Amino acid sequence: MSLTEEATGQSLRQIGALVRDARRHHGLTQTQLGERLGTSQSAIARIEQGNQNLTLELLGRLSAALDSELISVGPGSSPAGPTHLRVTGGRPLAGSVTVKSSKNAAVALLCASLLNRGTTTLRNVARIVEVERILDVLRSIGVVATWDDAGRDLTIVVPEQLDLAAIDADAARRTRSIIMFLGPLIHREPDFRLPYAGGCDLGTRTIEPHMIALRHFGLEIEAHAGEYQATVTEPEARDRTIVLTERGDTVTENALLAAARHDGRTTIRNASSNYMVQDLCLYLELLGVRIDGFGTTTLVVHGRTVLDAEVDYTPSEDPVEAMSLLTAGIVTGSELTVCRAPIEFLEIELAILGEMGLRYDLSAEYPADNGRTRLVDVTIHPSELKAPIDKVHPMPFPGLNIDNLPFFAVIAATATGGTLIHDWVYDNRAIHLSDLTRLGADVRLLDPHRVLVTGPTRWSGAEIVCPPALRPAVCILLAMLAAKGDSVLRNVDIIARGYEHLYERLVEMGAQIEVFH
Repeated sequence: MSLTEEATGQSLRQIGALVRDARRHHGLTQTQLGERLGTSQSAIARIEQGNQNLTLELLGRLSAALDSELISVGPGSSPAGPTHLRVTGGRPLAGSVTVKSSKNAAVALLCASLLNRGTTTLRNVARIVEVERILDVLRSIGVVATWDDAGRDLTIVVPEQLDLAAIDADAARRTRSIIMFLGPLIHREPDFRLPYAGGCDLGTRTIEPHMIALRHFGLEIEAHAGEYQATVTEPEARDRTIVLTERGDTVTENALLAAARHDGRTTIRNASSNYMVQDLCLYLELLGVRIDGFGTTTLVVHGRTVLDAEVDYTPSEDPVEAMSLLTAGIVTGSELTVCRAPIEFLEIELAILGEMGLRYDLSAEYPADNGRTRLVDVTIHPSELKAPIDKVHPMPFPGLNIDNLPFFAVIAATATGGTLIHDWVYDNRAIHLSDLTRLGADVRLLDPHRVLVTGPTRWSGAEIVCPPALRPAVCILLAMLAAKGDSVLRNVDIIARGYEHLYERLVEMGAQIEVFH
């Protein structure tokens, strides 16, 4: 075989792997993809095996059918296109890394700023896609949101009248956080429309708990043509008690946002006390709203009809990012210090890791810039891990954080023995974790909510398309850091939804990651 033929064959096999991964992530069979293209199942099989010559026309049709740019060719293609990573793994990390501020707190505070007649200044805000999408929506309806010269602090001024008819529907539909506009808007408009909420592909997630909570404030919702059509009537009761049907973070936040400007006392039972809810409570207190029961599952909100304050607030550090960075060190067998970790929201995770054999040290506690969140520096040491005796599963705070659960699949793959990971919250996320098998892990999908991970793993490089879910995508990247040889992770833009400069920070600790388009 000539060098040209060998190179062509390798390219066809690479494209075939991309087609296969994209097809699987869309839940299509080879037959279904063939029907979309007007061809046979056997032709799709040949393409995925790298045994089919491909024309540019066929590549274009494949890209359209899979909603994935498989290859960019010629001057008409975007010079940027989707972002990919080339990772050379098997290298230990070293040094220290500082946890950035919370993504989930930032989006809640941006929504809460709609309540304030005064100026809101948020310090050290994460510059991530999710934040920028919410800002796009806010600006489209008339809010003035300005970054400082350093691009870290954000000043928000809300006009007397919002232009909801001009809302950026595309940005709104690409974030589920838009649902937290409901709580503030019920105090501003008797009727309004919001585009359907989006976000990660994690299965069906009902908004019914939000509706149950917000009906107490006179909100009724109908869904028509891709929009929530909201009607607000004056609630009869001045004081009310709301029992949330699920202890969800955004449900609790929406109830808090609605109660903040309600002239009366609102008792919220079965409330989440997670980190982003605590940040929201601290912000609302600066607006003049008294909240009893901070950090518990029963919150009593003493609302005020007018909130007009000059607020300067710094959201706390992100425990999920902290867990991500700890996982990077654990799976690469590194000695690494993660600074400014919010220990209150990592204690269960560290307790489980300690039972698995992880050796780590904690610094003395010190306060976050918000004055309430407890921070520590966590130093981890190379450790021989064993599988935990019990299954690993999430629970509402103070249990194991649902967003931290996927990292235990990667960690369990480095441990000796079998670990059952039970993700009872989301329908599809456990399925995405099965992509770790491409890197050599033994991950057996038991059902849409449970995987059995058996280790230890001899990681090996592979080429993988990012799953359409943030945390599993990061898990694959972290596993690639442990895999000897070269790996390619394609279409990684989803990672930017929740992490700021993650690749650059990993490189600073010794990872070898190349970004390409």
